[in-house]
Amino acid sequence: MAALVVILAGVKAASSILVPFLLSVFIAMACNPLITWASRYRVPRWLSVILVILLIVVFGFMLAGLVGNSMNEFSRNLPEYKEQLAGELSWLVGRLATFDIHLDRSQLLSYLDPGLAMNMASNLLSGVGAVMTNFLLILLTVVFMLFEAESVPRKVHIALDDPAMKIEQIDKFLSSIKDYLAIKTLVSLATGFLAGLMLYLLGVDHFMLWAVLAFLLNYIPNIGSIIAAVPAVLLALVQLGPATAGLVGIGYVVINTLMGNVVEPRFMGRGLGLSTLVVFLSLIFWGWLLGTVGMLLSVPLTMIVKIALESTQGGRWFALLLADDVKPVEESAS
Repeated sequence: MAALVVILAGVKAASSILVPFLLSVFIAMACNPLITWASRYRVPRWLSVILVILLIVVFGFMLAGLVGNSMNEFSRNLPEYKEQLAGELSWLVGRLATFDIHLDRSQLLSYLDPGLAMNMASNLLSGVGAVMTNFLLILLTVVFMLFEAESVPRKVHIALDDPAMKIEQIDKFLSSIKDYLAIKTLVSLATGFLAGLMLYLLGVDHFMLWAVLAFLLNYIPNIGSIIAAVPAVLLALVQLGPATAGLVGIGYVVINTLMGNVVEPRFMGRGLGLSTLVVFLSLIFWGWLLGTVGMLLSVPLTMIVKIALESTQGGRWFALLLADDVKPVEESAS
């Protein structure tokens, strides 16, 4: 435990170096299935890597321009939005008073800041933008990783004295991580697109901003979809009224239910295998350790730890503690 504390302190101190590296690893893992798919059609690896990188750069710069403009405009209007939200909360306090439910407006505002969710969304996107200032370094690292990805499993087997490649746990571990990240990225892209389209059709301002937020936070199951929906619903309440805000809330519930309970399990098999408590605690822990990007990658990082522990005899007991639902009695009986 003392050694673990020392390691975590070192990771936190080196977070400025580790965060771009981890981001590069996850981007490379998410893009590697495209390279593998292209190789089936006899496309040279170097050509498929170049095409994937060009795709990332083109769409990345287009998205960065749109989101950057929307982010600046939202930041300028944020004080006005917060004032209007405070006014809506005052109206709610007045309505409750007619039903003989008396609340202190100033005390309620001190406990429940209606602009806090908008501030959180703004800070989250700003934190991601700050990391992406190292875009060139991340991009170059991704390129080298994609070129080396094909030989990594072989190197791991040889490093563990298994040249015949008979250790199934290594292959299962690497395959599970790649499949999880690829499927989760595609599902998150679809979630962000549907959320942005819904907000655009309803006329909510800064729909691109909320679409990107929905994409990023979809990597955090259960909790992420709620966090992504709150600022969009609050903005719809201020801008278009309670009816539209209700429609936005219902739309988010439908999209996340469809993606989380129908589409994702269809391609990913059974669920994540992480309890909701573990997801929430991992969000806090990785956010403290690695900052904003750590929050976004909290569940993938915890999944990597869980899959790695499941692949070892000594760590299987801890993987069971992280799991959502296990039946050790029935399994041992069978």
